[in-house]
Amino acid sequence: MKKTLIAIVACMLAFGGTAVAQKSVKLGHINSNDLMQIMPGRDSAQTVLQAEVTELEETLKSMQAEAEKRYNDYVANQAGWTELIRQTKQREIQDMATRMEEFQKNAQEQLQAREAELLKPIIDRAKKAIEDVAKEGGYTYILDAGTAAILYSQDSDDIMPQVKKKLGLK
Repeated sequence: MKKTLIAIVACMLAFGGTAVAQKSVKLGHINSNDLMQIMPGRDSAQTVLQAEVTELEETLKSMQAEAEKRYNDYVANQAGWTELIRQTKQREIQDMATRMEEFQKNAQEQLQAREAELLKPIIDRAKKAIEDVAKEGGYTYILDAGTAAILYSQDSDDIMPQVKKKLGLK
């Protein structure tokens, strides 16, 4: 039984390997980072995102100024306050620090979501153009040279010119 199973597996590997070897594989590559740098709409998305970053930074600076003001007031006046007032002021300062940390975390999450939202249509257009060029050119695989995952690519075609043409870019 064991010998029969081994013989069947050996035959499958021999014939399967032959079938794979006969299939033609055409490789192409593109640097997605370079493509994204020249995609139309990317600059306007970056401008919108930068405006939102600036607005959030201004809000955080305002919060920091208020926290610093409260801290300085605490340091300057704590000697004359009762224990209850000191504790209340300490809690206010701690609460302010907690709110600033929470604001920073939420702002970062909001910016990441907004960036994804702004870039999604641009990325989708690039993917569609790459897929169209791959289908038109009969490519089996398109590799991304921008991720540095390619160690050897002698027999692949750079499809950047065809993708640029498909997108109407120079």
